Amino acid sequence: MTGSFFGNTDALRERYGKITPEIIVELKAAAGAKNVVAGDPEALESYASDEAGIMFRSMPDAVVKAENTEQAAAVMKVASKYRIPVTPRGAGSGLAGAAVPLCGGIVLSLEKMNRILEIDPVNRVAVVEPGVVTNELCKAVAEHGFLYAGYPMSTETSFIGGNVATNAGGGKVIRYGNTRRHVLGLEVVLPSGMVLNLGGRIRKDTWGYSLMQLMVGSEGTLGIITKVIVNLEPLPGKTVNLLAAFPDLDSAVHSVARVVRTGISVISCELMDKISVDITTKHVNTPLPCQDRADAFLLIQIEADSEERLEDGYEKVGTLCLENGALEVFVAESRTESTMIWNIRQNLAEAMRAHDPYCSLSGDIVVPLSAVPEMVEEIRKAAKERGIAVGILGHIADGNLHPIIFKPSAMEPMEWAEYAEAFYDDLTSVAIGLGGVGSGEHGIGYVKMPIFLHSKPAGEIEIMRGIKRSFDPDGILNPGKLLGS
Repeated sequence: MTGSFFGNTDALRERYGKITPEIIVELKAAAGAKNVVAGDPEALESYASDEAGIMFRSMPDAVVKAENTEQAAAVMKVASKYRIPVTPRGAGSGLAGAAVPLCGGIVLSLEKMNRILEIDPVNRVAVVEPGVVTNELCKAVAEHGFLYAGYPMSTETSFIGGNVATNAGGGKVIRYGNTRRHVLGLEVVLPSGMVLNLGGRIRKDTWGYSLMQLMVGSEGTLGIITKVIVNLEPLPGKTVNLLAAFPDLDSAVHSVARVVRTGISVISCELMDKISVDITTKHVNTPLPCQDRADAFLLIQIEADSEERLEDGYEKVGTLCLENGALEVFVAESRTESTMIWNIRQNLAEAMRAHDPYCSLSGDIVVPLSAVPEMVEEIRKAAKERGIAVGILGHIADGNLHPIIFKPSAMEPMEWAEYAEAFYDDLTSVAIGLGGVGSGEHGIGYVKMPIFLHSKPAGEIEIMRGIKRSFDPDGILNPGKLLGS
């Protein structure tokens, strides 16, 4: 790709060195010949894009699969020596193009660094490599009586390193917070090859600037995460899942504030509208109750320390939903029923892509809970004005909405890419006006970079660029992302 919907990348590419056969030899010495892929377009193809969509892709010149920190550092020393751009990559499950190698060069894949190194019950931490699949960590710590609460909806596919790089959120944020809250320590390889060890097995410090916190959410633009120390929570008490079916989106949205201020421990509160539910239930062949009558659903998980309190909690939540217009409120009475309901929510993105390979999933706006009804109305209004279909879902209790829009059949893919991002740019402007931001968990990457740069004061952007220059003076790490060139 030499150009994209937001501009031409030729000029950016010209700033960097080119990979030569001699450099490939050095990369093989750094990481082992078996871990270097070059000159094989078919093998490189799968590293050319992420889940931002098939419209957004750019081929790397080489892929290096580091097996440990030493190899990652050695690769960065080669890249720094020849000023080769490097794009760090985890599972490629991101939705903002952060893992797309805009300038070619090297994709440094962390997929082989996939070990859970330690589960430490005394300090309530786990030490993991960045390529560990989120759900594998969740299952491993559960066997020791713990919960890893940094739990994005892509838990079955996403890597821990990618979660840290984007400060991923998910369905449990309302109760536990996003990934940043659960990162206690990081090992990071800088563009020069220097290795930093930040934080540790402690939960507070006032010991200088927190470079660790700068790394969380930096989307691979400051350093490469090679080890993570994560906080572990006790396993929750007794939980139950409720599914509330509403005749319209408005009544579902207005119910949320009443539910979360009850004092009941709400772990999750997820919104799914009719379009998204109809597509996903067909995809997984599992219909929901009242689906023929409902226009929106809330999936609510609550927690209590006893069966009695749990029952009181779900009766109170159910009554509130019914008072606010719910058609029915269903209580999952078994683990099978709970799994069935959550399976629909967790497979929404996959189902949307199966329905329309060009659908845009990058929408990720966040507003204060009080502004959610207005934001939902603006989403529907914008879609109607443009004549496009939109599905609305999200982690509604923390104000994080994911509008998903579908490509009109007559529109060409690259035209659609521009059209879709113009749609999201407009919605981001509305969200900012309501006191929100343009991303709560997907990140900025390059898909949202133009609106991000436009929305921030010039002085603030320059401070961020100064930080970038301090870590990466040659600009070789993930160029063209977040802050641009």
